[in-house]
Amino acid sequence: MIQIKTAHEIELMRASGLVTAGAIAAVKAAVAPGVTTGELDAIAEDHIRSQGAVPNFLGYHGFTGTICASVNDEVVHGIPSPDRVLADGDNISIDCGAILDGWHSDSAVTVTVGTPRAEDLELIQVTERSMWAGLAKALAGGRLTDISAAVEESITAHPHRYGIVDHYGGHGIGTEMHQDPHVLNYGRAGRGPKLVPGLALAIEPMVTVGDPATAELEDGWTVVTKDGSRAAHFEHSVAITPEGPWVLTAEDGGLAGLAPFGVTPRS
Repeated sequence: MIQIKTAHEIELMRASGLVTAGAIAAVKAAVAPGVTTGELDAIAEDHIRSQGAVPNFLGYHGFTGTICASVNDEVVHGIPSPDRVLADGDNISIDCGAILDGWHSDSAVTVTVGTPRAEDLELIQVTERSMWAGLAKALAGGRLTDISAAVEESITAHPHRYGIVDHYGGHGIGTEMHQDPHVLNYGRAGRGPKLVPGLALAIEPMVTVGDPATAELEDGWTVVTKDGSRAAHFEHSVAITPEGPWVLTAEDGGLAGLAPFGVTPRS
């Protein structure tokens, strides 16, 4: 069932979103060659708990981390470990979420460790822009697949034939981390549930340099590209309001990211 929140409940989700935004910022600042994904995980957990919140990934169906730390050909759900040491030129997706006063938030970024390669910068930029293209369609009166179509169109407009990972995608969010509806990163606009004020969604494109086919590792979590090509992953939680999208996990509410699309977020 799709959960519609009151204006006050959306305010509470915004507070949770700012906790997650702070955790991701702290982790990003610590990314460097020689750092382990286990160390990054501890930074995220410390920040979340310091804000009176709790990590929503930790213990979720047995997951052992506060963040998902997915490196290079790992698309999503990488398990942080004290034995996984980051090297110069690696790409890492940092996926993180928090629960504050019973309300969830969820966000992800992909960054390069140390010196980036041109092709990695382009992959990251294409993926992030596609997320913002989707967020710009989180408008009251629209349909769910308006978001999906915008993500896809942003990716396929690039001359390089990037892959869009099938099956995995965004989701509703609120008093649980994963709620209906499922938000695919491709599809025809104008379909699916109507977008109404009080609906909150996590929009999260996952893009590959090569073939988008994936496999799950024996750990039961980590999703990798079958061809070994690199992937990128971005995510923000957004609330649909009468005044426009409110990007709950962006410190500025989405002002900078939505501006290129001519959309003004709720402030």
